[in-house]
Amino acid sequence: MFFEKVFIGGCIVAIILKYVVSMGLYFVFLLALVEVMRKHYKMAHVVWIASLLTFPIWLMGGVVGWFRWAKIISVIIPTIFVGFVRIASIESKEGKWWSKLRQQWPMKVLYCVLFLNIFEATMKDIAMGNYFNAISGALLCVTIPFTKKYWGIAKEKPGDLIVFTTLGWNLMYTTWNACFVFAETPVYFASSLCIILAAEIYPIIKKRPELYVMSRVYTLAAHLIIRSCFVGLFPTVMNASSWQNPSLLHNWGMVNAIMMIGYSVWHFRQIRIGKDEAMFKRGNLGLTI
Repeated sequence: MFFEKVFIGGCIVAIILKYVVSMGLYFVFLLALVEVMRKHYKMAHVVWIASLLTFPIWLMGGVVGWFRWAKIISVIIPTIFVGFVRIASIESKEGKWWSKLRQQWPMKVLYCVLFLNIFEATMKDIAMGNYFNAISGALLCVTIPFTKKYWGIAKEKPGDLIVFTTLGWNLMYTTWNACFVFAETPVYFASSLCIILAAEIYPIIKKRPELYVMSRVYTLAAHLIIRSCFVGLFPTVMNASSWQNPSLLHNWGMVNAIMMIGYSVWHFRQIRIGKDEAMFKRGNLGLTI
């Protein structure tokens, strides 16, 4: 009996260590990736364009179902677009194409991409019956700070994509997205949790919440490419299907909805009383667009 308990205890510790090590390494990798992609914008641009060359591998089984196809296309193409806008803005390249990229419309496009990204998952939440979390997703859509005042490219190199979301919005996006993944693809929940947390933690480390959307763009794009090209990787090293818990999912979605309703009331009140710019923006960071 004693040795049986020791054996079981050892197995449990080994399983926990497997997740701690694999998730820890992936999390650190993602933080490093965001840092490199931020600082080396030209290299990042080439990498994401080259990522499209992996398209044949997607057809071999890595991408299955309408939602997965819509997700990867709606992330990789805008990521490449961000690269063009960063280069156009920070290097002041000549030419009709480059000058157009220094106008306000690219920020409106990126705003719509973020809106669409959340909306896609919200529709999927509704299809899965995860209604409370869908309420949270819908409210996230309508509380994205709008363009011109809150979206742009930083004047100084490396030309960061700046989006003045609030810390509260960032946190709500994180918990909403985690709940969505927990319902939609539980086997990938552990690996997805790494990309969600990396996007949240990186701006905190840098003490720059306005880098959240940029961090989210790069971590999600990297995750989708890795997941599409190496189909069995995450289910093998971070399979979280055993974590699934319908009761937890329901309660989690309910808490998200309640918190998001409260945040939305605060958000729109700031706009109504004219304090939105003071509350949403931080510092006097110059933007080229």
